[in-house]
Amino acid sequence: MGKILVGTASWTDKSLLASGWYPPEASTPEARLAHYASRFPLVEVDATYYHPPARRTAELWRERTPDDFTFNVKAFSLLTQHPTRPDALHKDLRAALGGRPKRTLYQRDLPPEVVEEVWDRFLSALVPLHEAGRLGALLFQFPPWFPPGVSNRRYLLRCRDRCRPMRICVEFRNAAWMDDAHRADTLDFLAAHDLPYVCVDMPQGHPSSVPPVLAATSDLAVVRLHGHSKKWASKVIEERFGYLYGEDELRGWAERIARLSERAAVTHVLTNNCCGDNSQRNAARLAELLGAAR
Repeated sequence: MGKILVGTASWTDKSLLASGWYPPEASTPEARLAHYASRFPLVEVDATYYHPPARRTAELWRERTPDDFTFNVKAFSLLTQHPTRPDALHKDLRAALGGRPKRTLYQRDLPPEVVEEVWDRFLSALVPLHEAGRLGALLFQFPPWFPPGVSNRRYLLRCRDRCRPMRICVEFRNAAWMDDAHRADTLDFLAAHDLPYVCVDMPQGHPSSVPPVLAATSDLAVVRLHGHSKKWASKVIEERFGYLYGEDELRGWAERIARLSERAAVTHVLTNNCCGDNSQRNAARLAELLGAAR
């Protein structure tokens, strides 16, 4: 069994802060991150999907966590072919577009040199974490309109190469990648190119639903548990992720993750049912179960 790190997606969302999970003395960003890092060895930064990070922010994360703490960082929306608000771009890049930008932008709407600058700034901001050995992987979560095909496989390789020496992991939100017709080819492709596959647990029956297939396609395996909210399509985050895994579910996942970890050097497990302290409670219990399984 390889090394297993368990953590949560985010440590600053509003419902968590209101839940009472943090003690009263953890009243500043520095104190909250220190408290979180004293309980978990891994965290996923999701805010970077909405706004590119600042280098100084990455420096503060580095300074406020132990040497063996690990950050996974979600890729900026523009880089994963999601719609992006113009105000999420740096001011000078917005100015370079000229005129009034659309309400949302895609890569195809921007000149290639602007896209390259977005890549450069996103990656350079994370150098402090990478150099300190605190950066685990960059999470590239692709949208439902990103189906399997030659051009999209080529884009996966571009993302991998563009991020080097930082590494990426890949999560799909188009079920075709993992249906019976494509699953073997998808996993073989990822393994052949040393791309970690992000295994997911999520509500089924939606256009974005991917089945809960656990597979190791690199020395790093990643599992993200999104829960099973009946309001998965909601625009309200607390409704979309408002789910608390029960004991039997966690025991089942601990068994599956333990078997997965036998095929990887390191396995990252992240609970993303971020509503109140659900994610923290489930991650803590899952870590206990995995520790008992070792």
